[in-house]
Amino acid sequence: MPSAISRSDESNVAVGIALPQYGTVASPKTILRVTEEAEKMGLASLWVSDRLLLPTRPKETFDGDPWPEIFATVYDPIETLTFVAARTRKVKLGTSVMSALFQNPVTLARRFATLDRLSGGRAIAGLGQSDFRDEFQAANVPIKRRGRGFEEFARAMRAVWGPDPVSFTGDFYNIPESRIGPKPVQSGGIPMLLGAFAPASLERAARIADGIMPAAGRSTTIEKLSQTINNFRDMVRRAGRNPEEMKWILRVHNPLEEKATEPRALLGGTPQQAAEDLPRVRELGIDHVFYDMNHPAHVPIDTQLVLLRRLVRLTKA
Repeated sequence: MPSAISRSDESNVAVGIALPQYGTVASPKTILRVTEEAEKMGLASLWVSDRLLLPTRPKETFDGDPWPEIFATVYDPIETLTFVAARTRKVKLGTSVMSALFQNPVTLARRFATLDRLSGGRAIAGLGQSDFRDEFQAANVPIKRRGRGFEEFARAMRAVWGPDPVSFTGDFYNIPESRIGPKPVQSGGIPMLLGAFAPASLERAARIADGIMPAAGRSTTIEKLSQTINNFRDMVRRAGRNPEEMKWILRVHNPLEEKATEPRALLGGTPQQAAEDLPRVRELGIDHVFYDMNHPAHVPIDTQLVLLRRLVRLTKA
């Protein structure tokens, strides 16, 4: 397992934050302020996501809802992480998730490797295959490339991170024997985690990834998370790999609040309430969570930082 996400022997859960890269709140000044506060308060990681566009007449809903207005402005994930890498020294820098199929595997692998070099080995590559026809159309990539094409893409990226000479032959991607650099700092390559939820996606992750990135929303429970992780463990075993070498980093969409609420969502509520959930999450093998600042966007950034600071103090108490 690559060093950036090696499993900790400590009982504490590392806490990170997604940078404000969406909508009107996103700006170089705001991103930098959150970055500096995150490292100062001892957060473990900074995260960015990926979105190509906000269609005016979308071909489908966004997971059953209208597309969020904040998608009209989205700072690019790799460039944003490179920007903050220069102003930090310790925090991990991850994507959750990057829409891989809209890129070329050689180009994306080199971008991640460059980030890993410039940050001293702090990159985490969270990848997804995307689901929305408007984005596939804009990227000029056939949507049928999902699935088998995504698996091939991930394998091609691994090849680029490996020793020279690099070569890869597939149905969708081919790399002529070449020397391709830079190589990642991290031994074994950059940790690759997949945004996988459907059974077929989880089976794919069990074959090719270092782990998965489940999400905690309003309806998420410990029991549902446990079922997902246990199912994935079984898939990893069937793939002939060791589930103890897999990693789960949990993306939390449930906001922290200043006042206690009941009932509340998993890892939501006050920092004190959220801290009570962390040991239960840790028992599942999840030792790293991060809060998404962009969802819900109505919680002011300053408020989120204050509440996260309280939660970090409780985790280290």
